[in-house]
Amino acid sequence: MPKMVTLTIDDMQVTVPAGTVVVDAAKKIGIDIPVFCYHPKMEPVGMCRMCLVEIGRPLIDRETGQPLLDENGDPKIQFGPKLETGCTVPVSEGMRVRTQSQMVKDARWGMLEFLLTSHPLDCPVCDKGGECPLQDLTMGYGPGVSRFVFSEKQHLAKQVPLGELIWLDRERCIQCARCIRFQNEIVDDPVIAFSNRGRSLEIISLSKPGFDSIFSGNTTDVCPVGALTTGDFRFGARPWELNTSASICTHCPVGCNLAINIRREAKAGGKPVIKRIMPRQNEAVNEIWICDKGRLGYHFTENADRIEQPLVRKDGELTHASWDEALDLIGDKLKDTSPLVTLVGGRLSNEDLFNLRELTAVKDGEALLYSDMAGGDLVASYGLAPGSNFGEMGKGTAILVVASDLHQEAPLWWLRVKQAAGRGATLIVVNPRATRLDKYAAHVIRCPYGAEAETLSAFLPGAKMHQNLREAAAAFAEGENRVILYGSEGLGLQGSRGLAQTAAVVLAGYGKVGAVNNGLIGVWQRANDQGAWEIGFRPSADLAAELSSAGVLLVAAADPAGDDPVLAQAVEQAGFLVVQELFLTETARRADVVLPAQAFTEREGTLISGERRLQRYYPALAPRGDSCADYAIAAQIGQKLGLNLESQHASLAFLRLAGSLPQFAGLTYPRLSETTEQWPIIGRADLFYGGTSYDNHQGLGVQLPLAVVGEAPVLPAAIEAPALAKGQLMLAPITRLYDQGITLEHTAILSQRIAARAVWLHPQTAMDLGLDSADQVEIQLNAATVCAGLQLDETVPREVGLVPRSVGIPLSAPQAAVLVQPAGVPEA
Repeated sequence: MPKMVTLTIDDMQVTVPAGTVVVDAAKKIGIDIPVFCYHPKMEPVGMCRMCLVEIGRPLIDRETGQPLLDENGDPKIQFGPKLETGCTVPVSEGMRVRTQSQMVKDARWGMLEFLLTSHPLDCPVCDKGGECPLQDLTMGYGPGVSRFVFSEKQHLAKQVPLGELIWLDRERCIQCARCIRFQNEIVDDPVIAFSNRGRSLEIISLSKPGFDSIFSGNTTDVCPVGALTTGDFRFGARPWELNTSASICTHCPVGCNLAINIRREAKAGGKPVIKRIMPRQNEAVNEIWICDKGRLGYHFTENADRIEQPLVRKDGELTHASWDEALDLIGDKLKDTSPLVTLVGGRLSNEDLFNLRELTAVKDGEALLYSDMAGGDLVASYGLAPGSNFGEMGKGTAILVVASDLHQEAPLWWLRVKQAAGRGATLIVVNPRATRLDKYAAHVIRCPYGAEAETLSAFLPGAKMHQNLREAAAAFAEGENRVILYGSEGLGLQGSRGLAQTAAVVLAGYGKVGAVNNGLIGVWQRANDQGAWEIGFRPSADLAAELSSAGVLLVAAADPAGDDPVLAQAVEQAGFLVVQELFLTETARRADVVLPAQAFTEREGTLISGERRLQRYYPALAPRGDSCADYAIAAQIGQKLGLNLESQHASLAFLRLAGSLPQFAGLTYPRLSETTEQWPIIGRADLFYGGTSYDNHQGLGVQLPLAVVGEAPVLPAAIEAPALAKGQLMLAPITRLYDQGITLEHTAILSQRIAARAVWLHPQTAMDLGLDSADQVEIQLNAATVCAGLQLDETVPREVGLVPRSVGIPLSAPQAAVLVQPAGVPEA
């Protein structure tokens, strides 16, 4: 337990941990000390002087070391002659603080008057108007009239792009450095900085492309004025015009909490549209941050290419049809045809997955998850126990990350693991190539692609180990708590299964499975892959064979035909193809019936994160056209077979799910909507303190209990790497944050950031293959030949090529390939 300190602020007593600064101590008892530069998530700097207060401390007898007492027996308090910054002064025992004295009021008045000497009169048009701390604090503490001459105001450039995502108005900047400090201290992307001095001080971008950070949007939240805005919101709306709906990000397995701001617009025919997406506080998940993919990657939901009406194939063409016609056709086929194969993607909700599983089960069909990563059943038994939180991990915790580039695959986990390492946690990274997490690791282990599980087995208690693993394994063993995050980089289905198995054996060996802040986390490729595992879907080791053998193939939220020519051929060989989708994907184009699905912004449901936190999201907009939620589509298909599934309310579908699976027992939508007080305390009434992130009134979610362990896990057999013939090299799949999946493909604002269709090689490898001067290569895989760009990177292992997933190169597992220059490209 930390040492506690008691002090008095404005005659109110408060007890807080030692080291707490005065501003935070005041916040604990509802006293707001105005700030501009201070933020509770950053180190204090005392730059703006807005938080000046009077501070008195007990007089101490130098001989006894005890406080001197007055005639009433109370400690004598001596106030300093000058005001002090409440954001930099830590509390001390017996301290007294005055936040409302005349001296303090005069200082606040003066600081605001000073800030306004060169601030533009943009309030009527400023994007921050209505949620602007400078505006609010001026009204509360500042002068109503300026003594300074308007013509002498400093004028700087307006509407300056720091990149294509963030815009800067240099006149509005009050030089608090919150944005720069966030980029430097919190996410370690020092890509913006101050330039010039004095009144000419201004923010500049130091990177190409401009503002090259996947967390750039958070600077617009912490900016206390309208100096920084996102490209999709600037001049778009005023905050008081916006309604807000709570949601969960569907782009990765972290499960970040979102607030969706909507407004009715004339150009949309009077219908509500999304104006922006903001962070919603959940200190156990994403704190008050989100990555730019989560913030800006919603635009696919409003794209004009969305499917809004059922389509049925007639005379070889997909034509519009009614729901009754489409459902009758599907029902007839299901009654007469077997087997049924259902293939689902990980962006579906738990309610969708449950109804689809029930529909599949009534036909004794196959319930398949579209994924090349395995081990969700092991995560269910060996995952993080309820009560676990990265925010509480530090000294005494060992965190091991294997076969994953967290920065690209799960950015908020990268951030939180980095922060845990900063608090003293022992971070160990095992990966064949360098990633951004290496910088913060106490131990970095390099292993060949395919040898991750074998390397991880060295962390078993008492295992014999090579010299280069000895220190890392000893550090892992010394931890009081142990967490393993495993991914699928360069592994594929079989390799990731073996890795998860090994991780489970390692964790079981230390005997703390089920203890708080211990367990296994899967770094899944999609938001609800873990939910699919919990509900009973599994990936297939031979997906092409499964798809081609289907009498009826039902595909929901997956595009196998668009990802791989082999799978496209398998889809075409299926007897009857039904697709539930947002867009006319390559799989949908081959379908006999296409059913329009609702986006996550148009419905409610639940998702399970990689930490097995079950969270609820809410609808923000009305559904597009005649689209339906996927669980409702499955229920309507089931009705044609006499199956009674919930088709109207997601909450009732969830109750059926909770009643059939033990790990969901007793859970309801109201239970998922419960909240508790979080720190820091942020709210819409004190935006100067925590920024414009939203506090959470809609639910913090529930961590699922661990499933009962059946048979103890055993170490898997070693997996041999693909044999390489002369002239071949191994291609390994990796994940990039901005890929070419259908959600980002239909999000224009992120188009400049999307990963290229390319293979990444070490320069020496490229030279050995005669490709050192080529910018295009031809990749000859076993089943396909594709052209792609060539990217040279010295961090790529020799004799290996890295291929980002979801960029049009069909690669789901390590595979031997030949790289040559396409015809017409001169040799080096």
